[in-house]
Amino acid sequence: MNYPTLALLTIFILSVFVGFEVISKVSSMLHTPLMSGANAIHGIIVIGAMTVLATSHGILQLTIGFIAVVFATINVVGGFVVTDRMLEMFKGRQPAKQAADSGAQR
Repeated sequence: MNYPTLALLTIFILSVFVGFEVISKVSSMLHTPLMSGANAIHGIIVIGAMTVLATSHGILQLTIGFIAVVFATINVVGGFVVTDRMLEMFKGRQPAKQAADSGAQR
């Protein structure tokens, strides 16, 4: 194994440990807002995965790049879905009269 590959593998393994430690220390009450704020980072990951996919050569690299794009996209969409559900929980319920009025105006 050459030096650049070993260095990148070492950085990846260390980042996995650091990420696990950071996320495991977050209380469950703050986990959803933290995930919501991380969607911008995941958007950057999608762009990075597409860039790697565009510069890949060979079927193995294309397959791994495609899987990376799919997983990163699922992560971004899932984060926005969870954020939307979280925000719906904090909206107040409309009284019955306002709900009936808003249905009649449609």
